[in-house]
Amino acid sequence: MSGITEAASHVKSASAPKFWRSDALPFIEARSIDDGREVCYAKHSHETFSIGAVTGGRSVYLNRHAREWIGAGAVVMMNPDDVHACNPIADERWSYRMLHVDVEWFTGLQHELGFNENRAFCAFSQTMTLDAALFDGLNRLCAILVDDDADTLRKESAAITFFSEVQRKLNPASLPDRDASRQLVRAAEFIAENCTQSLTLEDICEVADLSASHLIRVFKQRYGMTPHAYLINRRIQYSRAQLRRGRLIADVALDAGFADQAHLQRTFKRLVAATPGQYRT
Repeated sequence: MSGITEAASHVKSASAPKFWRSDALPFIEARSIDDGREVCYAKHSHETFSIGAVTGGRSVYLNRHAREWIGAGAVVMMNPDDVHACNPIADERWSYRMLHVDVEWFTGLQHELGFNENRAFCAFSQTMTLDAALFDGLNRLCAILVDDDADTLRKESAAITFFSEVQRKLNPASLPDRDASRQLVRAAEFIAENCTQSLTLEDICEVADLSASHLIRVFKQRYGMTPHAYLINRRIQYSRAQLRRGRLIADVALDAGFADQAHLQRTFKRLVAATPGQYRT
């Protein structure tokens, strides 16, 4: 994607870790490994908040004074500076996905959600959960982050949605809710009027005068989709109108804000159940 440099290790060996990071989303890094039988960690800690999903095999998980066996479906959490280690059992093919999140970014999200009035990081008491929704959510977020077709708005929105859910489930508290109907209308109108442009979450939040976490939550409640999904839907509506005029598919794709014709093809078929060529004829 234009303006973004992403780093990933492309390796043949399943035992080698794969990393993802983006200059556009400097607050988050992803790591995964497909076969961790030969991967062993000494006790260590991170400056980040870390959360991972075990996708296969079993391992011994140490975190502070806790020690337990965990397997596929487990979600593990490490607060900043928590001493921990997680190593495979016997010769089982242990696999996992891990996200490392900047503490300042997460602290800001916690404050937006109403969890830390003093703007100090609200640490998690749990070190592990078997919550299926969090497990699935983490895997979905990882898939979106490494997807070359997903733009920055979608990736950032997905990260905010997932970590908001982490906060609500693992550090529950009474959340403030306020009427945001007018702000939502402004947000929706802004997206519709600028759908062919490369919009950022910050752009939409500034127009709506809402925090990112609040915007994403109430926008989906109001419109049934995230701001990013609403943007893509508007781009498809724009594309349909241009195709009806007989314009070339490649030209429509670029004018509508898609990366290329192939990107429009995939998205159009997903939302319209027909290809742009079938629709145009």
